[in-house]
Amino acid sequence: MSVDLLHQPQAVSVATRQQVKILIIDDRAQAHLLAQRLGRQGFATVWADSGRAGLALARSERPKLVLLDLRLPDADGLEICSQLVDDPATCGIPVLVLSADDRPDIVRRCRAAGCLFFLRKPYDPNVLLLLIRHALAETEGLAHEPG
Repeated sequence: MSVDLLHQPQAVSVATRQQVKILIIDDRAQAHLLAQRLGRQGFATVWADSGRAGLALARSERPKLVLLDLRLPDADGLEICSQLVDDPATCGIPVLVLSADDRPDIVRRCRAAGCLFFLRKPYDPNVLLLLIRHALAETEGLAHEPG
């Protein structure tokens, strides 16, 4: 991959990515901003601002990927991640953790809970997009779109 890709995201056909649904579990403001950014890249999004609501949406909406914050008003994000991974209805959905948590062992704890990637807030949106594409390609066999 060229370095330019980080600064100039590839154009993505909205029709191609329209069926790829991403669940965002984060506070309302962050989820709304992230949903707008992902929508411009052609992804469909649903979001929840609590752990319980996020679990319910994951089960009912069956997204292709979950973006999860660790600090939720009603639950520990690590526990939500573990529940997603342990539930037969959601265990095949990759989880990417987006968090400002800076504990020294947080990446190890997230991986132990079952997350695929950890990205520290604030993050580069282009890096997030690359991780999303990588996770989808890994779990769904989706190839990257040609430039």
